[in-house]
Amino acid sequence: MMGKQILIIEDDAHIAEGLRLNLTMKGYTVHIAPDGLSGLRQWQELGPDLIVLDIMLPGIDGMSVLRRIRLEDERLPILILSARAQIDDRLEGLAYGVDDYLSKPFHLDEFLLRIDRLLLRSQWSQGRPATAMVPTVYTFGGNRIDFETATAYCHDNHTVHLTEQEIKLLKLFIASRGKPLARNKLLEIGWGYTGRTTTRTLDNFIVRIRKYFEKNPKKPEYFKSLRSLGYLFDHTKEK
Repeated sequence: MMGKQILIIEDDAHIAEGLRLNLTMKGYTVHIAPDGLSGLRQWQELGPDLIVLDIMLPGIDGMSVLRRIRLEDERLPILILSARAQIDDRLEGLAYGVDDYLSKPFHLDEFLLRIDRLLLRSQWSQGRPATAMVPTVYTFGGNRIDFETATAYCHDNHTVHLTEQEIKLLKLFIASRGKPLARNKLLEIGWGYTGRTTTRTLDNFIVRIRKYFEKNPKKPEYFKSLRSLGYLFDHTKEK
């Protein structure tokens, strides 16, 4: 497994550098991102073989980073390394697709063994295509979305070419169907929340999506507003 690339998303520079040193001594190539936004950027640019992820990160929290990655890839090994050891945090991580969870403080040898094991497991599945939480083609209410071609075939026989941002939001809604999505989570996962991104930006995208897919955008059947919370994609996947 020499030459494997590992991305550490950790805001504690002391911990991150210590992990880099020990992983490098084992032959891994290690990259460090100090926050969630730069972590997502490096994930997209580098295509690492494994990610070590802290939960409490500045800007975008680790759970939002995890959910964003899992919209695209369910096979990438991700190990959460966090001081938050409560069972609720562990369950949340497992629900969003984390592969392993190690609480701080931790034993270095245990951490290194877990890394080796996760990479070995991923090596067994090489040659099989990566999967994602959202299928390539998704249908609902007379609408069909082809994520591979970024095209939507709408109920009124219109064809829409989707933007990258529209695709991100639609994937997030579909992956979370039937579950409320708070505005701040939509902004974090969909945009990598920054001061330049406002709730009005989100509202404008929702208006556009409703025009594409709702028979009556003013009385939405699928993309519903939840007062004082956010939005809900209300759809039971068709068999």
